[in-house]
This record gives sequence, structure tokens and C-alpha cells, in this order.
Amino acid sequence: MKPAPFVHHAPRSVEEAVDVLAQVGHDGKVLAGGQSLIPILNMRLASPGHLVDINRVAGLDRVEVRDGDVRVGALVRHAELEHHEGAYAALPLLRQALVNVAHPAIRNRGTTVGSIAHADAAGEMPAILALTEGVVEAAGPRGTREISPADFFLGALETCLAEDELAVAVRFPRFSPGTATAFAESARRHGDYAMAGVAAAVTVVDGVITDARTSFVSVTDVPSVLDLTEVLGGSEPADADWAAAAEVVRGHVEPEADIHATADYRRMLAGELARRVLAQAAQNAATTKGSSH
Repeated sequence: MKPAPFVHHAPRSVEEAVDVLAQVGHDGKVLAGGQSLIPILNMRLASPGHLVDINRVAGLDRVEVRDGDVRVGALVRHAELEHHEGAYAALPLLRQALVNVAHPAIRNRGTTVGSIAHADAAGEMPAILALTEGVVEAAGPRGTREISPADFFLGALETCLAEDELAVAVRFPRFSPGTATAFAESARRHGDYAMAGVAAAVTVVDGVITDARTSFVSVTDVPSVLDLTEVLGGSEPADADWAAAAEVVRGHVEPEADIHATADYRRMLAGELARRVLAQAAQNAATTKGSSH
């Protein structure tokens, strides 16, 4: 199938893009990488009358590694962020998750900010934004605002962005010293949407776990973070009760069944993946003392 007819707009600035979005209202969609949007248009699941193509907007294609965070512009492709050595050194979790995003051809075109704005529960990067307690930077006719993940994601494929607002960047804060991360997901074939995925961040100070958190892919409608410090805190990584943590995860998530997996199978996967990535993150933290990894 092919998309319904639409008017193509090619603004050259954020201000121009916002003006167009304000004019077309609910009949407009933003086009960046298009790896999520174009299939939806081709299947006629959406038929906007206007596409606001931001690929010619200057200044949105930068990765900035700063003292406190990694800032990713709206036109940064997954592949660019995946291979950015400065971003990897500051936040290894970005690459740990990005290598699981679809296939290289998709990552070469798809954008990290676009994936987050799409708000698909099966997307890896919304979960990473949540776990890092990141920020979405949005621009609109009323000015700019910064939005936390808890406020940004309203439901499956739904965000708090107004019709006349544009997500111009996201910021992923660095973790505190002593924190390490890990990510794993399970899919029927490499590159398919995950049946379940888990990201973990574990902090080890003076040989014991002081903080442990996870976020999830394909098992919650919106990205959620589960704090497991009460279960694991105070333990040495070699002695931590990872099975107990996995049980807490299974009790926390409420996945839905679809053609790929039953709800019970997704719940089991979430627990097992959490057990593995928590243990891996703790091991990483114990062997990289004094720095985030």
C-alpha cells in the first residue's frame, strides 16, 4: 500500500517548523527519520494531510557530551549515537541498547529522538530515557519547555507534546560514580521487536550495592522504572539475591498478550532478563570502581 496524499513542508528552522505545525494542527505529522512513521502511513493507519519534514532544519544533528549529560538532537541517527565514542564513554547504556534497535539499515536512518517521540512500548530508547531520568526538550509557539519521562509518556504511542510542539532534543544524564549498566532483550529473530527487554543500572560503593533500578521494553504501556534497592541494597554483588529481584519484577509488570507472546511468557522473560542484567551491571560496577559504566 501507499500513503494517502499529503502536503510536504520543508522548514529550515525550528521556528518555521513550529509555525507550520501551528497552522496545520492535528492534520500534521513530523518527519525525521521516518522509520516508524512511513510504515504507518503506508498501511493507512494514519493519514495526515501535512508532513513537516525537519531534515533541513539546522542544528538538530548534533551529539553533545557534556559534564552532566549527553544531549542528542532530533536529527541524530541511531547509528551515529551508537558509534559515538564520547557518548559511549559517558553512558555505555546508550550503545548497549542501540545495538538492539532493529537492523543497521534502520539505525542508519531512524532517529533516537523520533523513536522516543513515537512512544512505542516496544522501543528501546524510551526505556533508556526513563532509566536515566532524562529530559525531552520541546519547542512551540509558547516557547520551550523541558519534560520528564513521567510527564512525557501518556500511553502507548501517546505523549504530552501538543500539536504545535516539536521535540528538538533529549538529554540523557550521566549516572553517579560507581554505577554500571547492562541491557538485554529477547526477540524471535534478531532485529524483530522484542518480546521483552530490560535495562539495569546498579551502583556499588565500598563493595556493596547501594542502588539498583530497571526499566522495561515491551512489557509496560509506558516506560516505567522499578527500584530494586530494597531487595538488593547492602549486598555484595557475589551474594545478592538476584532470584528475589526477578520475582519482584514478575510481580511488578503487567504485560499484554499479542501474536508474538502470551502475557505470562512476557512476564517470565522480564524476570529472567532482569536477573541477568542486574547481575551483569553489578559485576561491571564492582570491576570499574569510582566511575560510571
